[in-house]
Amino acid sequence: MRIAITRLKGKEGDDQARCARRGHDCYPVSPLIGEMNPDQIDAFIQDVKDRKFDCIFFTSALPAHQIGPYLHDLPLPRVIAIGPQTAKALREFGIMCEVLHEFYSRAFVPFLGDWIVGKKIGIPRSDAPNDKLLQGIRDAGGFPFEFQIYALIPTYELLNLDQAEGILFTSALSFKSAIWKRREDLILMAIGEVTAEAMEDAGLMPDVVGDGSLEGTLDELNLFLLMNPGG
Repeated sequence: MRIAITRLKGKEGDDQARCARRGHDCYPVSPLIGEMNPDQIDAFIQDVKDRKFDCIFFTSALPAHQIGPYLHDLPLPRVIAIGPQTAKALREFGIMCEVLHEFYSRAFVPFLGDWIVGKKIGIPRSDAPNDKLLQGIRDAGGFPFEFQIYALIPTYELLNLDQAEGILFTSALSFKSAIWKRREDLILMAIGEVTAEAMEDAGLMPDVVGDGSLEGTLDELNLFLLMNPGG
């Protein structure tokens, strides 16, 4: 199946190879672009140098790619990655990290457990609100320090779905920002529960809901295709 996957422009990474391993072809469509904020990046790196954090939480691979080169030779606190792709990006720069057991930021506080009490957590991320994460850290006794190192800006471009048999929305914001022509034959995929909820709120029921990862979504797609051989 040929799948259109929502990605920031130029940030599709190894999607093609990952899809091919599960028997599919893909190409990126971009409802959003990422605009870096150098001041926030510099502020975060300086705070790391000043050892202001007990832990750093990377909530996606993009901050890891952007900040990793500046961190590899610094003494670092505990580093947590939200998933294996984020961990891979960090490890490419020699940064050792732990990986959450789920692909959701809600798993961060339970992952740390009582250790989080009194700890300062540095979080380099996008400007998309995630109040639940910040409040969850506070409620558990930690102190979150968020650095919005990039802005997510809608492209306002019509997504090219002419060759697509399915579309995979990789975040709730990518779905909400997307401009696209709906087709009856198009298989609708949400990478995880949060994205699925955004689609359902808009009156669209996804055919496939993943576990928050590309691989997990493709596994669910293959199960869906097995159970619906006629399309």
